[in-house]
Amino acid sequence: MIRTALVAAAAAFTFGSLVGCAPASDSSPPDATERATAALWAAIEAEDPDATARAIEDGATLEDRGGEKNATPLVEATKKNLPPIARALIDAGADVNAKDAIQDSAFLYAGAEGLDEILTLTIAAGADVTSTNRYGGTALIPASEHGHVSTVKILIAAGVPVDHVNDLGWTAMHEAIVLNDGGPAQVETVGLLLEAGADPDITDREGRTSRELALEHGHDEIVAVIDAAG
Repeated sequence: MIRTALVAAAAAFTFGSLVGCAPASDSSPPDATERATAALWAAIEAEDPDATARAIEDGATLEDRGGEKNATPLVEATKKNLPPIARALIDAGADVNAKDAIQDSAFLYAGAEGLDEILTLTIAAGADVTSTNRYGGTALIPASEHGHVSTVKILIAAGVPVDHVNDLGWTAMHEAIVLNDGGPAQVETVGLLLEAGADPDITDREGRTSRELALEHGHDEIVAVIDAAG
């Protein structure tokens, strides 16, 4: 990673100066690209769109990796919910499908967390709407779980499969029912999924349908929505 290399190079250069000898050939001072990339990471940390634009113009490496989760600058900007910076990176050609060490891409994270502005940017830039996260689920599944109604609408319109089953054996409808409180946002989410053609008869690993799960959790309004859908 360039960010790590910069620190190592600076340390080697200082040590060489102290002992009166030149630094090793593989620890030379950073070149222009490395400096621009370091400036890009600093701009994201400072949440500074103008500094981001300058770093990009100076030739920063857009697909550099950094931090504990080995994220790209775009994933990092997305997780900090910085739409202007995310837009600048995407406009410059950053990969919206690149994932970090825990399998989050800008598209997947924005969808899961309801970051609609960044999500829309990633879709327009060609995000893979069928991509999956570390749980084997599409962006629609956690969006439905959290009751991000506007996000669910965006993802359905983008063509995310509504009946995808994740590694836990759950669809978006299952998670909307099981992992939240059955409140208005969840009722609307289930209704949106049904309108988009989601199948309420898909069973979980215990053989329970969405209606049965809703009954089990006492979500009577969701039961009514499923019944009304036929």
